[in-house]
Amino acid sequence: MLGAVSESTSAAQTDPLARIAALPGVAEAVQETRTLVDRLLGHRILRRRSSDVSMESSLRGACASAALEGAEVAMDEIREGHVYDTRIKGALRVSGELGSLVETWPKAPRQVLARLHTLAAADAVGEDALGRPRREGERVEDPLGLGPAPAPQVAHARLEGLYALLAARTSVPALVTSALVHGELMAVRPFGWGDGLVARAAERLTLIERGLDPKSLVPSELGHRTLEDGYASALRGYMSGTPEGVAEWVVHCCEAVRAGAQDSLATCEALKRG
Repeated sequence: MLGAVSESTSAAQTDPLARIAALPGVAEAVQETRTLVDRLLGHRILRRRSSDVSMESSLRGACASAALEGAEVAMDEIREGHVYDTRIKGALRVSGELGSLVETWPKAPRQVLARLHTLAAADAVGEDALGRPRREGERVEDPLGLGPAPAPQVAHARLEGLYALLAARTSVPALVTSALVHGELMAVRPFGWGDGLVARAAERLTLIERGLDPKSLVPSELGHRTLEDGYASALRGYMSGTPEGVAEWVVHCCEAVRAGAQDSLATCEALKRG
């Protein structure tokens, strides 16, 4: 997808993601999502309990991300500290360290992705594979049934394109950039295990760093879990590289962020009621 984006007109050459932002339905989805997130950010309870909402969002997002990897998630048990599944452990570690990676993400995305994978896969793969891109012949887990991943050299080339776009500081909305980050990481599955945990964390990291959700209140991972029936099909649309498929994916990601924001609004209302 990134290769196709870079082969655009002169306007898109200065901002390659502008083509994606201009696809049918994207601007409307972005605006609708932005409106709801702004409503969340303006909630009165955040004046006193912003950290509580952020912590709850972090926990719920992590558990949702692990569930999308196939983990059996029981929130009550997790709140009590009974965590045994490697996918849940990894998701919780990733979520807990996300805030410390915000400043580094735009400067050194390669290092941040390696760190995210190290956190996600610490209990699941050998030490030599932590944070290291997969090699030829290594197995690629596919819990969503997306189909074969590209060869390691192809994945590497696409990641380099992603890093270049992140470094260019595109002017398109954060929701478009974060959807591209998520979609591209899921398309190439750079590590082979835990790629979903990494991709969804990178999406959320982008939303935080690019200013849509500066206090990390929106569990976008939970939104994808809520919309799970359409998650894999939307990803396949992105992977097809067609304008319609890419637009469908960005709109899906906007809907997921809206669902996450709605969940945090419910948390705010619950705290308000005491």
